[in-house]
Amino acid sequence: MKTGLYPGSFDPISCGHLDIIERASSLFDVVHVAVLKNSSKKGFFSVEERIRFIEQSTAHLKNVEVNSFDGLTVNYAEKIGANALIRGLRAVSDFEYEFQLAAINNKLSKDVETVFFMTSTQYSFLSSSIIKEVGSLGGCIEGLVPDCILNEVKTKLLQKR
Repeated sequence: MKTGLYPGSFDPISCGHLDIIERASSLFDVVHVAVLKNSSKKGFFSVEERIRFIEQSTAHLKNVEVNSFDGLTVNYAEKIGANALIRGLRAVSDFEYEFQLAAINNKLSKDVETVFFMTSTQYSFLSSSIIKEVGSLGGCIEGLVPDCILNEVKTKLLQKR
């Protein structure tokens, strides 16, 4: 069975993330989308909110499972039986960092490969940080986050203003 793990903070999930999840779900038998619980980094949205947003956004994909984890990504991948880490690349600037991650993950586990997905052109500028900044300043985030979570994300971003 081909099992992929797409780890990230997803704070919040963007249309770019969803694009990669949808494309990966057509190549893997199962795609685990996992929110990294990073105790040294405070997310804007809680881990529970992020999981719920991802579940709502991927409800149409029957082979996607959503969870959270802490610790090393390759350890979690081995725990769930994933044989591939799914990573997205927006621009050349992402490549150096992602290449370093892939190299260290390969050193830590020879059983887990890294698979890169190039972001679709319309999302090449998009990041969760940009969404939070634009939304918290009252800008339009429609088309940046999945429609099913748009109002909730927008409301929370404006409340923190």
